[in-house]
Amino acid sequence: MPIELKGVTYTYMKDTPFERTALKDVSLTIADGSMTAIAGHTGSGKSTLVQHLNGILHPTAGEVLVDGVNILGKNKEAHFARRKVGMVFQYPEQQLFEETVAADIAFGPKNLELSEEEIERRVRSAMEFVQLDYEEYKDVSPFRLSGGQMRRVAIAGVLALEPSYLVLDEPTAGLDPRAKEAFLRGVAELHRKKKLTIIFVSHNMDDIARLAERVVFMHDGRILVDAPPSEAFFSSEKMREAGLAAPPTVTLLSRLREAGLDVEADAFTADEAAKRIARAIRKKGGTSC
Repeated sequence: MPIELKGVTYTYMKDTPFERTALKDVSLTIADGSMTAIAGHTGSGKSTLVQHLNGILHPTAGEVLVDGVNILGKNKEAHFARRKVGMVFQYPEQQLFEETVAADIAFGPKNLELSEEEIERRVRSAMEFVQLDYEEYKDVSPFRLSGGQMRRVAIAGVLALEPSYLVLDEPTAGLDPRAKEAFLRGVAELHRKKKLTIIFVSHNMDDIARLAERVVFMHDGRILVDAPPSEAFFSSEKMREAGLAAPPTVTLLSRLREAGLDVEADAFTADEAAKRIARAIRKKGGTSC
């Protein structure tokens, strides 16, 4: 079952002099098992949108359904539906507060009133998945870890809740290149192995090109583009309107096409772009690569 937003409008500080409408009649379906990226410049509404997916924000108009259930309901069914959506905010390491890594990851499962055995199983499983050795790190203070490790602890805390959907808001912000690469590999593996539905907010087109199966571009509280990367990154007018730029590989290959090289431009990694260029050169009868 999907997540569905139906005609969602959201206004901050309604009926005050500071009223601002951040979402305007947004309808969107997130398919089960998909990897969806949401992009847009600051103030486009992307973070406001994802905060509706588990009821952090309530729409001014419209409704949000998780597996067919309106999450704003007051019944147990709505409460359970909200719990299916795990949220990792930007700079999640700032939300760590327990004395040890294991205690921080266990906080959510404890609130579900699970048995001690089940809590430990979930903590071990989540730590294994984010590549933190249980015996080595369980009794370590999270505040003694590196930034990348702290972020992994924060994500493990969400994974320990075993959500059906995972929302990541600017997940690589502030990470050094090594930590960022490890994090992106982990997200891809999480999606592949657990078949988890992942929605991530990013302004980094390289990250989106690498991970996303579907791209949503937002501008001024509305959806401009909702398409696979192979289509979204070639919607040049819409991208400009959203204040975004295509991945460098697409820009390079497009310019080579304009210069007369018969090369396909829909490559989103450096390795794939190099292969496309080599094939085009061989086809043209140039030097073998």
